[in-house]
Amino acid sequence: MAMNSTGRPTAPADAQSTAQDVDTFSGSRGLLQAEPLLFEVGAADKCGVDLPDVPEHTSRLGGLERSEAIGLSGLSEPEAMRHYVRLSQRNYAIDLGLYPLGSCTMKHNPRLNEKLARLAGFADVHPLQPQSTVQGALALMGELSHWLCAITGMDAVALSPKAGAHGEWCGMMCIRAALQERGELSTRRRVLVPQSAHGTNPATAAECGFDIDELPADATGRVDMDVFRSKIGPDVAAVMLTNPNTCGLFERDIREIADLVHEAGGYFYCDGANLNAIMGKTRVRDLGVDAMHINLHKTFSTPHGGGGPGAGPVVLSKRLSQFAPVPYLVQDGDAWRLVEDDAQAEEKPFGRMCAFHGQMGMFTRALAYMMSHGADGLRQVSEDAVLNANYLLARLKGEMSPAFDGVCMHEALFDDTFLKNTDVTTLDFSKAMIDEGYHPMTMYFPLVVHGAMLIEPTETESKESLDRFADTLLSLAVAAKSGSSDRFVSAPVLAPLQRLDETQAARQPVLRWREA
Repeated sequence: MAMNSTGRPTAPADAQSTAQDVDTFSGSRGLLQAEPLLFEVGAADKCGVDLPDVPEHTSRLGGLERSEAIGLSGLSEPEAMRHYVRLSQRNYAIDLGLYPLGSCTMKHNPRLNEKLARLAGFADVHPLQPQSTVQGALALMGELSHWLCAITGMDAVALSPKAGAHGEWCGMMCIRAALQERGELSTRRRVLVPQSAHGTNPATAAECGFDIDELPADATGRVDMDVFRSKIGPDVAAVMLTNPNTCGLFERDIREIADLVHEAGGYFYCDGANLNAIMGKTRVRDLGVDAMHINLHKTFSTPHGGGGPGAGPVVLSKRLSQFAPVPYLVQDGDAWRLVEDDAQAEEKPFGRMCAFHGQMGMFTRALAYMMSHGADGLRQVSEDAVLNANYLLARLKGEMSPAFDGVCMHEALFDDTFLKNTDVTTLDFSKAMIDEGYHPMTMYFPLVVHGAMLIEPTETESKESLDRFADTLLSLAVAAKSGSSDRFVSAPVLAPLQRLDETQAARQPVLRWREA
């Protein structure tokens, strides 16, 4: 027992209590401040700044003027700052600790990238500026395009897609345009999609008007080649395949898959969300790919959009490059320009996906990441990502149950076999991780594995960080097997919000605050 200078115990044993036993008057719990909703802490008649009265004016809203007060809460500057800082303390973040979400690649975002993205010539550029005034920004887009093609070995890139699923749609629309050019769009309706592909793949194909034909996985977690061969035919438009797949495994038969679909007259769309595992090690072109989107946030460290602006460039082979959407970038001597509409295009773009060219901040961050790493550094990114995942697999497989035998790629997949007869579910296990200070891994996905737990540590975690995480999961696994199920079914007890009815929240969300 520690003593201070007056001899009084600083931490007497009989004064210890668990966090859930403490009831405070303020509602705060130590440094975790209680914070109501914005509407509950502010007032509609209060404002943090002094504004002059609005002068008399003639409305031009044509009868659409607001008829009553808008009711927004007003806060002073310190109140507003404290409100959002207190809310931020309730969030898990990559800057707080390891983010084990499989399939999401929540890697560290280097601050160098952020500094460069905030340079005035990039941060303040406007999409409607004359192109002659933004030559530096266009040159950066050209440089980024060059390196995306060099890394993948592909022939062209479309920069305008805003995210991964948007990129999938771009690639599949290029395939649709190619089939239409060949006069085969009406006869080639089937798209083969493995169960181990990302969930957006079948949705994207359906959105583009194709019929989905699912491919089962074999015992190793990869495409069942016997089934694949039986499904190949003259009505196949394409195969959409994620590689490495969502089981964290490299598709060993990917060249045969590409050759078979090409021989049948179809196209090969590869989901590039997991490029982080093979960048610098394998050229996508050598795998026979015709189109692939690249999630810049997953591979090149741009922040996850969180509902905001992202980027999902699509690289294309020569078979599809002429169908890339407008706007696209071309170089005339030393000058750069955007081809803005179909009439200006020398190729055959399928159309326009969005108003403008993409997201400048994401382009700047991604290129900064590439240039700071160099070719050897990007290769090491992939090597370290795969190493870290296999290290966790080796550390955890003694107490947890790997879904498949052998080594993995950038993410390690476990099933719930180790929880059998414990009365603890995958959901319970993940909730207990919150009490230990970790965001849960991806749960119940991919669907080919029962009770799936998909862990992706990324390359940015140190061995010390991985060991701390592994030791935590091992302790939870041992506790579950020893019969301590009460700890799991009530978890989390230390989080600001405890066990929620997530099903009801999803089916009956409360999206609007109303005064009691």
